[in-house]
Amino acid sequence: MSSRSRHDLKGPAGVTAQGPSTRQLRVAEEVRRVLAELFARTEFRDPELLDVRITVTEVRISPDFRHATAFVTRLGRSDVEVLLPALKRVAPFLRTGLSKSLNLRTVPEIHFQPDTALDNAMELDEIMRSPEVRRDLEKDSE
Repeated sequence: MSSRSRHDLKGPAGVTAQGPSTRQLRVAEEVRRVLAELFARTEFRDPELLDVRITVTEVRISPDFRHATAFVTRLGRSDVEVLLPALKRVAPFLRTGLSKSLNLRTVPEIHFQPDTALDNAMELDEIMRSPEVRRDLEKDSE
């Protein structure tokens, strides 16, 4: 049986079995940093985004560096889903901002997804603190 190289283990959409490359991770973090700066200092002309504070929690970039998925949230609020259409409208403007700040051959197209990790963690914490779960945990420790 021959040993396979990393490039032989590609799955759907060119994703390797090992996960994102170091370059993908570096570029994704730079895209996240620049997007966060743009959201912090830019006032958008879109009325739905006036006085709205968006936090970019993570960016994942495709293996060909043409698409970036930005996970966004609003601190203290869970209604970021209603802002997704407005974010899609300002994506070309944000992409232009990325092109001015990053030295990339191809600037990725930006797609937005709500980041639900904090909501999921809070829900799990609430479940773990419920009387039924506490009772079961105390029973197991005895």
